Amino acid sequence: MLGLNKKDFSLLIVVAALAFFAPIILNIFPKDSALSFFNGGYPDLMQRFAIFGIFAIGFNILFGLTGYLSFGHAAFLGVGSYAAVWMFKLLSYNVVPAIILSVIVAALFSVVIGYVSLRRSGIYFSILTLAFAEMSYRLAYSVLTPLTNGETGLQVYTNDPQILKGDGPSVPHLFGLEMRARTELDIGPWEFTFPVGYYLCAVILVISFYIAIRIFRSPFGLTLRAIKSNQNRLRYTGMNPKPYMLTAFVISGMYAGLAGGLLAAMDPLAGAERMQWTASGEVVIMTILGGAGTLIGPILGAGTIKYLENVFSKMNEGLLHQWFSFLPDFMEDGVIWVVSKFTGEGWHLMLGALFMIVIIFLPGGLIEGGQRLMNAIGMGKKKDEQSNSAKSEPAE
Repeated sequence: MLGLNKKDFSLLIVVAALAFFAPIILNIFPKDSALSFFNGGYPDLMQRFAIFGIFAIGFNILFGLTGYLSFGHAAFLGVGSYAAVWMFKLLSYNVVPAIILSVIVAALFSVVIGYVSLRRSGIYFSILTLAFAEMSYRLAYSVLTPLTNGETGLQVYTNDPQILKGDGPSVPHLFGLEMRARTELDIGPWEFTFPVGYYLCAVILVISFYIAIRIFRSPFGLTLRAIKSNQNRLRYTGMNPKPYMLTAFVISGMYAGLAGGLLAAMDPLAGAERMQWTASGEVVIMTILGGAGTLIGPILGAGTIKYLENVFSKMNEGLLHQWFSFLPDFMEDGVIWVVSKFTGEGWHLMLGALFMIVIIFLPGGLIEGGQRLMNAIGMGKKKDEQSNSAKSEPAE
């Protein structure tokens, strides 16, 4: 169905189910229990799951298929956000024109950066993209202040033109349906929130994932894999890999611009910090952690990073004392001293340790870990079946 084989269609259904039922899945613990701290089903976090999932899917089209590692994709994320906010300022708070403009502007921007950067390969390509991203960040932070509002960030004011605002809401909306609107449902000790803004992001995530599947399975996707495998052999066949690489770079940039536009749609503010090298490094970690070159891996990586960021950054010593109060005092203080280095403001240390573990033991990311687990379970079942079969055979 939808031009997909059975396996890919099943994968699409899984992603759609996870996206649409996330408000329930992420609030699995009762609200009054001690484990409710680990719930992630509230609007801001769920929206980031979907938005950065889109960002990582696009990055994976470039890095996962061609092997070209870009350290400057945050530039397209920031450009998309600025374009969306300018559309809010000039036209209206309707998110559709803002998202469309963010994709178009990011595409044009990525053509320029990609055309120059792809003149080199390997580490030189990575450094060029990083240089462009840092240049974009510095321009947005200082030189282009009339367009970006510098360090304060670009936002919408009451005296902005908004020529098509009319009687529409004064917040981002989808043809009158406010992004901040939500429905809350209480079922016994469980509390679920269903935000409109999240479901817009979830629908776009599923569509983005479907497009990525079609790209992966298309002749264009196979050509990108050939570029990753051996460009010289591809050239010997008479094909020029440069147009294919530039196309992949632009598509990847459009995904990043879409993610930036959605960030602005959820919160109409664009700042230069979205273009910093740390934001580019984050999407690299997301993709590698989930599994570069796989379809669902980048989504899992993005969700894992954002969830861990939310959980571990909120942990403080008071909470840790509650959790480890069963230990003797001398042990409790020692354990909390160690754990506190990986939580709160130090949660990046935990992220670094996790990334090192994955790179060393699971170079294929979380997808490889899942495959190993399934294989182990399958081998265990197979051994049990062989053992049972041997026991049931009559002795000669």
